[in-house]
Amino acid sequence: MYDVTTTPSAPTALPSRTEHALATIKEGILSGRLAAGQPLVEVDLAQELAMSKTPVREALKTLEMSGLVVVRPYIGVRVRELTQADAIAIYETRLLLEPEATRRSVLGGVDIAAARAALLRADEATAPAQRSLANRAFHAALWAAADNPILVGILESLRDQAALAAVTTWARQPSWRDEAQEHAQILAAVEASDADRAAELTRRHIAGFLERLRQGGGTA
Repeated sequence: MYDVTTTPSAPTALPSRTEHALATIKEGILSGRLAAGQPLVEVDLAQELAMSKTPVREALKTLEMSGLVVVRPYIGVRVRELTQADAIAIYETRLLLEPEATRRSVLGGVDIAAARAALLRADEATAPAQRSLANRAFHAALWAAADNPILVGILESLRDQAALAAVTTWARQPSWRDEAQEHAQILAAVEASDADRAAELTRRHIAGFLERLRQGGGTA
């Protein structure tokens, strides 16, 4: 069927069945076990996850809003097929907004404990999906104190799509080790309260990944 049941926690260990369904389906998409374009049928997913259709339906709605699935009239829900153009647009938007959000956040006295914890999870990750989600959490922690809800909201809406672009790009060019070093440099600048350097390092980091996307060809 879908092969989405291999997650670290059982449903009862999570705050709700909806959150369990969301985390499990998301991991399946980012790991590639749920392939791009694959139909996602509520009743089948509910059976695989040993739950009713309601939490699965709510999870799919959330995944649609985050850009990981698409809903088509008379066709149903499918895993999003992210094209190279889609991925480039996502990272161009990040490049325009995230350095400034990080700069403002550092000036606002961002708490870096969450960023440190995210980098540790990324370093300990054994799968690309886990690593990419941890990396997205790292970036989100750094712009969390930007004090601009619209700016933060736009970046937040791109998190899962950026994760999908990252894991599929790593499949062609496994650049995550270099990116981990860049993350460490960004964190050091934030720890030093150097807002301008943190913003510049963030800009270089995203621009480098964007260039690899442009050179990759095909889908991202």
